[in-house]
Amino acid sequence: MKIFCIGRNYVDHIKELNNLVPDSPVIFMKPDTALLKDNEPFYHPSFSQDIHHEVELVVRIDRVGKKIQEQFAHKYYNEIGLGIDFTARDVQNIQKQKGLPWEIAKAFDGSAPIGAFINKKEITDLKNINFSLTKNGVQMQQGNSSLMIYSVDFIIHHLSQYFTLKVGDLIYTGTPIGVSKVNIGDVLEGFIEGEKSLHCEVK
Repeated sequence: MKIFCIGRNYVDHIKELNNLVPDSPVIFMKPDTALLKDNEPFYHPSFSQDIHHEVELVVRIDRVGKKIQEQFAHKYYNEIGLGIDFTARDVQNIQKQKGLPWEIAKAFDGSAPIGAFINKKEITDLKNINFSLTKNGVQMQQGNSSLMIYSVDFIIHHLSQYFTLKVGDLIYTGTPIGVSKVNIGDVLEGFIEGEKSLHCEVK
């Protein structure tokens, strides 16, 4: 099982971090040890003083595919969920300044909480999915799939040109504006179309 993540897929989030709009999807990966399932708590690592939450729509691949044409990409997933891409922003900034990879800032243990999945047939319009995240009951992030620079189908097509996609692979599709620091004691909750999908306590 592979965990793919797409960076810089919402223009407003790109602006809030003063990054450049990419001309192709920004791809990085996380190991399976990053996953937190079943509302497991997130234990704040000691190596960072600036962990940020990044809520994202997640799709789970349900058939093997390689070099998938974009018009057929929808056949390769049936479920959509919500996840958090925890980012050690201070560590990431140092890595970026040195021109080095981001893995230690993005792929550490517990950095990928995942919520419940729902069948995509339950969603009226896959290109118009509302999702959000609250921190201690206050809404911090709100996004809509229509605002993605690269759609889910294009992402699947693009990834499959380089990687064979297998059953169970996860794709975190990017985060909207509103990322912020988390502290021990914070409670994060994620919602798809107003229905709670994810709960994560920071310890």
